[in-house]
Amino acid sequence: MLAIIIPYYKLSFFEDTLQSIYNQSDKRFKVYIGNDASPENPEFVLEKFKDKLDYQYVKFDTNLGGMSLTNQWHRCIDMAFEDWIMILGDDDVLSSNLVEDFYKNLHEIESYKSNVVRFSTKIIDGSGKLISEVYNHPKTETTIQFLCRKFSKQTRSSLSEHIFKRAVVVEKRFRNFPLAWHSDDMAVIDFSESNKIYSINSSHVLVRVSEISLTGDKQFMKIKNEATFQFCSVLFNEFATSFSKIQKKIILKKLEMAYFNIPSFNNYLVISSYYCTKIGLVDCFKFQIRLFKVFIISILKKLHLLGLLQKVVFKK
Repeated sequence: MLAIIIPYYKLSFFEDTLQSIYNQSDKRFKVYIGNDASPENPEFVLEKFKDKLDYQYVKFDTNLGGMSLTNQWHRCIDMAFEDWIMILGDDDVLSSNLVEDFYKNLHEIESYKSNVVRFSTKIIDGSGKLISEVYNHPKTETTIQFLCRKFSKQTRSSLSEHIFKRAVVVEKRFRNFPLAWHSDDMAVIDFSESNKIYSINSSHVLVRVSEISLTGDKQFMKIKNEATFQFCSVLFNEFATSFSKIQKKIILKKLEMAYFNIPSFNNYLVISSYYCTKIGLVDCFKFQIRLFKVFIISILKKLHLLGLLQKVVFKK
């Protein structure tokens, strides 16, 4: 059976989330809601679904999400005992046929020995307006292929659109990156246990990106970039042999972007080391040239000379 787990903290869109669960055409699931000591009491909303949903609600005395969001996820996971679990954001929305499609495909999922199931996604804003195309996926895909597609901006991903085999999650656990940024990506790699991701494109999750969501909140950009750096470092330290040279370059491009957003001498040494040891000296040299160009442009901007230089070059 399936458990839908909601690590609750924000009230704004919570009722929409619960309504989408209630609207499921297949009711073979149980809902678990773990309140992370939120200042926004959701109990009046839960009362509306008292006779509609089979749910268990726990209000925790301490806030874990502020220190480790992944620990809050695991505290909520510990409430459930079902074989499969979905960890759904308290502002995201499910299409009404999602659970039905999961069970329709379950036999095939198990025949592929897939521990990770993924649905297509669409992005909505705070008003519920659709702001993206639908993101579909290959029926089966290795985690390496998925990650390279994501880093090449050919797709997107988040935690809510995945269903995981619970036993694997409990055994391996989510890795604790800052803000849990990329913890979901790392989980797909860890939990798959080298088996392929199984995708279902006939149903979808509406992932909400608003000013109050972590994805849409720009004040955490520095921390997010630090998490990206940690995540990519794990990939190179633990999974380097799984990637081709081209794939390693894609990951390093992502790491470069994070570095340019949070430059430090230590991060410079790390990237240079990866280029030299994982790719080659030529690519390492090219990185130094790109770094030098960014440095020069930054200096020119500070001196207000970039615009003047562009005008001179343009006239010539």
